[in-house]
Amino acid sequence: MRGNVVELAVAVVIGAAFTNIVNSVVEGVINPVVGAFGTQDLDLYQSCLKGPCETNAAGEIVSGIPIRWGTVVSAGLTFLITAAVVYFLMIMPLTRYKARMEARRPKDTAAPPKTELDLLVEIRDELIAQRRAAENGTVAIGAQRSPAPDGGSGPDGGDSPGTGKRLGD
Repeated sequence: MRGNVVELAVAVVIGAAFTNIVNSVVEGVINPVVGAFGTQDLDLYQSCLKGPCETNAAGEIVSGIPIRWGTVVSAGLTFLITAAVVYFLMIMPLTRYKARMEARRPKDTAAPPKTELDLLVEIRDELIAQRRAAENGTVAIGAQRSPAPDGGSGPDGGDSPGTGKRLGD
């Protein structure tokens, strides 16, 4: 998640820094190319939505509803150039660098530690196996415990582990 935030912050900063450069490219290179086919300034391209657009001597529109689609094209070109510069000069190299660093990192081949749920599942399965073995009259071999010195199976020599009492007492 942190990598994505860093990439976004870099994109915003670089995008703001490249705004003047991109505006210069649009005004100095793209507008003259477009000017070969019509008006050099993209902001002057417009269409009239309702009726013919009439202008007065000052250049103000007196009748009609103009749609200035040239400004939208100019802003779109500026955005596309800025996005391409940020992506190809900042995001793509950073992504490649991260991939190379990840490839150099040694892989962890050790099994993940068992969780409580895994241990409880093992205990349940062992208890089920012991119960089935007792029903069949066979002895289930599970985790072997060493018998106590006096012959009992518990830690204090009793039959039940941990209580210090024998089952019959």
